[in-house]
Amino acid sequence: MGLDIETKCLHLENEVADDHHYGAISYPIYQSATYAHPEVGQSTGFDYSRLQNPTRQQLEKVVASLENGLDALAFSSGMAAIAAMMEMFKPGDHIITDADLYGGSIRLFDAISAKNGIAFTRIDWGKASIESLIRDNTKALYIETPTNPMMRVIDIAKVAALAKKHNLLLIVDNTFLSPYFQNPLDLGADIVVHSGTKFLGGHNDTIAGFLVTNRQDISDQLRYIIKTVGSGLAPFDSWLVLRGIKTLSVRMERAQENAMAIVKFLQAEPKVKNVYYPGIPGSGGYEICKRQARGFGSMLTFEVESAPLAKHILKYTKLIPFAESLGGVETLLTYPCTQTHADVPEEERIANGITDCVLRMSVGLESAEDLIADLKAAMDSYDGYKAQYI
Repeated sequence: MGLDIETKCLHLENEVADDHHYGAISYPIYQSATYAHPEVGQSTGFDYSRLQNPTRQQLEKVVASLENGLDALAFSSGMAAIAAMMEMFKPGDHIITDADLYGGSIRLFDAISAKNGIAFTRIDWGKASIESLIRDNTKALYIETPTNPMMRVIDIAKVAALAKKHNLLLIVDNTFLSPYFQNPLDLGADIVVHSGTKFLGGHNDTIAGFLVTNRQDISDQLRYIIKTVGSGLAPFDSWLVLRGIKTLSVRMERAQENAMAIVKFLQAEPKVKNVYYPGIPGSGGYEICKRQARGFGSMLTFEVESAPLAKHILKYTKLIPFAESLGGVETLLTYPCTQTHADVPEEERIANGITDCVLRMSVGLESAEDLIADLKAAMDSYDGYKAQYI
């Protein structure tokens, strides 16, 4: 019988104490660039830290275990992970993606991958006939679920069945729910992407990225790529993410609890027009998320009645910082139209619902009552300050 995921955050299955670690409970930081060989033809298992490092290897084993994968690779950022993964494709290949993706992914695909001869079709996954868009040169389907920032939920198993029917790779960015709440490989995905900066690291103090797969052929290909392009995660950052994962389960549960309380507040607030969160009963993705995940997470997006109000909230919250990123212990507010999605063409951004009235919130571990009070005070103070935004 395998370990529960709460235990996997702390222990690898069949983990054996290594005498070289002197009984250390916290896995050591192997801050070494290179390793000595006993003689020609023999190795300690490590040669050069661009190829592999003991601390990074331990982290990769933990992440692979959490995602029920065969292998995980740790990169210097989430974007470094996606950029390395795109080296699996060649000029002339075609990839279908959802239109509502993290803006950095869209920028990479449009500015770098397209230059390298890879074609993309971006669609509203809930409305388009995906199968009719598959071409002879289509190689992969790329999705996020929930999407960033509009929190749309995509049926992973359904997309996986379509991918397998047409011999396509299914790539799923699982950053928003983390492996604690969702495991796309179990639902048929071939590659899972994570920004390890977010929930896995969990403390807004390091940047990291991951690719996880359950296929040996993909693992072999990605191992060759990471060795060649040299974007593996450094030892100290690997240790920080290892430390963060130890509290993943309790952080995810508490942050989700807070998010649900804030959603209820926002739904009752007259100045808020829409709230987007997969845990709202009756919302478009609620039943799908219940079926394919173990929770709804702590990311939410809301639309207020005007752009001046949105900017006022960002300026006048005292407890909640106006900052990019997500998944840390601190609650953060982000303005997608000028931050995460600033490089997305305006017409495309607006078509996806990302207007200048939309705010994205990553809910952290503070008191839910304090967070709600901070939001309410910022909203209530708006009437007296309208003039400065007109």
